[in-house]
Amino acid sequence: MRTKTFLAKTFLAKTVLGCLLAACLGTGAALADDQAPIIIKFSHVVAADTPKGKGAEMFKKLAEERTHGRVKVEVYPNSQLYKDKEEIEALQLGAVQMLAPSLAKFGPLGVREFEVFDLPYIFPNTQVLRAVTDGPIGASLLKKLESKGILGLAYWDNGFKIMSANRPLIKPEDLHGLKMRIQSSKVLDAEMRQLGALPQVMAFSEVYQGLQTGVVDGTENPPSNMYTQRMHEVQKYATLTNHGYLGYAVIVNKQFWDGLPADIRAELESAMKDATVYTNQIAQKENDDALAAMKASGKTQFHQPTPAEMEAWRQAMLPVHKQMENRVGKDLIQSIYKVAEKYGFKY
Repeated sequence: MRTKTFLAKTFLAKTVLGCLLAACLGTGAALADDQAPIIIKFSHVVAADTPKGKGAEMFKKLAEERTHGRVKVEVYPNSQLYKDKEEIEALQLGAVQMLAPSLAKFGPLGVREFEVFDLPYIFPNTQVLRAVTDGPIGASLLKKLESKGILGLAYWDNGFKIMSANRPLIKPEDLHGLKMRIQSSKVLDAEMRQLGALPQVMAFSEVYQGLQTGVVDGTENPPSNMYTQRMHEVQKYATLTNHGYLGYAVIVNKQFWDGLPADIRAELESAMKDATVYTNQIAQKENDDALAAMKASGKTQFHQPTPAEMEAWRQAMLPVHKQMENRVGKDLIQSIYKVAEKYGFKY
């Protein structure tokens, strides 16, 4: 009887000790997990040496420095993880934490107002653009993403687009009948149809091959994207129309961001603010350098429109504003007009 009692007590003691050890190990594991860096996967579809690519690397550098290694940012350029149509869904599912998609991507998501950025000649210059993105209009647009589980942190520039094709594009009519690659955007679709072209939606990572094989005849891009994707090697002509703006919104998974420790989130917001200033400052120079490099290569002939030719391009595309009022919002378009008027520009 005494033996049984002794064995029972011994078993109980071992069980309690085992539980205590497990608890201690669990606490140690939790502490180890707390000390492990928070991983932010930052995925994008363009090359690392574009304004967006360099901006992502700058954010990585600043974020890791300011959090003293508590955050690790993994940057995946050139569609290494996801293509255009896949990346936002991946963010919503938590497969990645941060993206910088072009503003046109939010239309198919159901936030059509962002397609106002695709309207041709809606921004007469960078000054008006910045007044919109940094002001109440830009903030109200980012706010609309929250219902999609997305938080908008910043707007990043990639400059103004030019037209390219394998035949000269001196006047708007020269696009008639050409198959032109566009992003998925009803506004860009309307823009190309207004010019008599045939819009073709195609993932950015597939554009070079599409141009090389003749699946599409031409495209529109800022010079930096055209150069880093080597499109100038398969496009004989380009015209500096500067007709449309290509920008990005840096976005994060809202649940992930809201769940970060407050001090970490504050440091990341500070890093993003400074990375945004850096990115937007270098965008114009990156495009100027890319254009100079493409001209030096001699593979593409670039045409600088005269003032009269530029006005012809503008007048040919302005009707798209009216056509898209019901889609992106007449009041939104008018609010941008009013910002431009403050800077002496009239439509």
